[in-house]
Amino acid sequence: MAAKDVPQHLNQSGTAVIGGHALYWERHGHPEAGTVMLLHHGLGSIRSWRRQCPALCEAGWEVLVYDRWGYGRSEARPGFADRFLRDDALEAFQLLDLMGIDQTALIGHSDGGTIALLMAAMQPERITGMVVVAAHIYYEEKMRAGLLSIARQAKQPPLSTALRKEHGDRAEELTALWISHWLESDPSGLDMSDRLESITCPTLVIQGELDEHATPQHAGDIAGGVQDGELWLIPDVGHMPPHEIPAEFNRRMLDFLSAMHL
Repeated sequence: MAAKDVPQHLNQSGTAVIGGHALYWERHGHPEAGTVMLLHHGLGSIRSWRRQCPALCEAGWEVLVYDRWGYGRSEARPGFADRFLRDDALEAFQLLDLMGIDQTALIGHSDGGTIALLMAAMQPERITGMVVVAAHIYYEEKMRAGLLSIARQAKQPPLSTALRKEHGDRAEELTALWISHWLESDPSGLDMSDRLESITCPTLVIQGELDEHATPQHAGDIAGGVQDGELWLIPDVGHMPPHEIPAEFNRRMLDFLSAMHL
């Protein structure tokens, strides 16, 4: 490939008004291998993917990453409505439309993993493949204990410090709103088991065996429910594989994404 034909490296950022509120986004790398949209976890932000973005760009992927409504540098969110994950999935598609991206792979963690599954069920023709990490598709009693644990830990370092780095001065309010939603919402509203069979793209389902919010069976049900699922249960790892074992996680993620083209 001649030098003039080498795709230009992207390093762009900005805000997009979607659904009446501003979302902060960034694009990195170039789409030599394709585009990957990253969907952060329930109390995360763009910063949550700081260990993955460089690895994806180095491997030739274009990365579109953004702060969902209420998170990071996006506009504040007054609360979490019923089925807000579905609404966030629709906003993700609107952002893709605004960026002129017809197809993308997805990598989603926790809430972001559930959003990825919803997107692949809503518009399967647009999703080329996905990695879903610690996603949830139905309620388990273990979730309540995990949420209560977060509520306690968020009041002091190191979690309070980490949340402030993600969300600034509104970290405490955002955390309280998010936890309250999950503790008070109708658990049946979460169930999306019947949608899995409509997901056709290659799907790598990842979960730590020590996940504080779900049993290994949960991940197994996701991998078995989609049409082309692969399961990676990780011993001695909890809810945050991208943070707990970033090097191993990145290798498995990149191997899976690369294999989608074979």
